[in-house]
Amino acid sequence: MSVVYDKVALIGLGLIAGSISLAAREAGVAGRISGTSRSAKTRAAARDIGLVDEVADNAAGAVRGADLVILCVPVGAMGRAMAEIAPHLKPGAVVTDVGSVKQEVIAQVTPHLPDHVHFIPGHPLAGTEHSGPLSGFAELFQNRWWLLTPLPDCDPGELSRLRRFIRALGANIEDMDPAHHDLVLAVTSHTPHLIAYTMVGVADHLKRVTESEIIKYSAAGFRDFTRIAASDPTMWRDVFLTNKDAVLDILGRFTEELFVLQRAIRMGDGDQLHDYFTRTRAIRRGIIEAGQDTSAPDFGRSVKPTPPRSE
Repeated sequence: MSVVYDKVALIGLGLIAGSISLAAREAGVAGRISGTSRSAKTRAAARDIGLVDEVADNAAGAVRGADLVILCVPVGAMGRAMAEIAPHLKPGAVVTDVGSVKQEVIAQVTPHLPDHVHFIPGHPLAGTEHSGPLSGFAELFQNRWWLLTPLPDCDPGELSRLRRFIRALGANIEDMDPAHHDLVLAVTSHTPHLIAYTMVGVADHLKRVTESEIIKYSAAGFRDFTRIAASDPTMWRDVFLTNKDAVLDILGRFTEELFVLQRAIRMGDGDQLHDYFTRTRAIRRGIIEAGQDTSAPDFGRSVKPTPPRSE
């Protein structure tokens, strides 16, 4: 694969940024990669592991001369990051982002966008519960979807170029309207995370179940709730505040469905429960058939073998 961008700048050096850097290096599509973080500790960690070619002390230094700039900060910080880098962007540079909310990111970024810069909002549907510069890995985007929400005046040539770069990272690409994106993500990601946080919070407040029992007897369902609820709190705080209309809409629908199931359980309506679970089970099968997960009992997560005890 040939170089697509001579210089790529990453604003933020967490899981997604680190994985972009590692995947782009592996694919050979970036001539040079720079990055920065507001945290001195994060910058030091990135330098120690050689996460990027150059760790800049500030955003201005990171974006200088960059052909592609990727905003990898929490949704609530996108506007501030764009305002900081705007005076230092190379004419003709492309700016994209990885935020999981698109309407609010567009509203924050576009007021600071110089006339000579292209902005193509994006969102890779990939991640883990881990964060920070040490958590990235090159395979994160393999066979995952990377949604782009190009604006009406988007340059077709630059959009095509960005697509080449993203495909080289292993991702599938689809264009989507920003408002539709936010509704879809409210269903597939945002509301499930809110429910996971809530369920873990319920367990925490249930005094009849001790903490040791919750940890000791965590079966697959609760275990996976805790995995989701371990995600970065700053990122998810911003997601819920910036996509609140779509999340509240889906949360209302979820509550209605919950009432239906509650009534079926109270009335002993086994047929309704069986029919409901049969329909929803088909969605899980569809996700596996689409290659977005595995049917392995451990949900595809590797389990480290327990080291033998020393006598």
